[in-house]
Amino acid sequence: MTELLRSTLLAGTGGFAGTCCRYLTGRLFAAHARDWVFIPPFSGTFLVNVLGCFLIGLFYGLFERAHLLSSSQSLLLITGFCGGFTTYSTFADDIWRLADQGQWATLSLYISATFIIGILMLILGREIVN
Repeated sequence: MTELLRSTLLAGTGGFAGTCCRYLTGRLFAAHARDWVFIPPFSGTFLVNVLGCFLIGLFYGLFERAHLLSSSQSLLLITGFCGGFTTYSTFADDIWRLADQGQWATLSLYISATFIIGILMLILGREIVN
């Protein structure tokens, strides 16, 4: 098996698992969010994005700092799993929908919270490893 094929299979396997986890997390969150009036419908995307940022930070920390992940494990977990798990394409669609509906305050809060909390979670993940 060539290195390119092996790497592609590792990334693809991780991506499949990440995509399945993203779907299940979103479904689970949506099923329970209906009970909470103050939870907007796109909160499942937000949850997955910030959790994905935390995991990427944690995995990068394990790979770069602690040297506990091999290049293959990094490819499987960071490129594959986290790439499949995080949902920035869905995030972009949420932004478009909020803008299209003229929900400017919610749009601003959503964008700001996603970036700020996402970056803080990434830092937290890296710091846990340090």
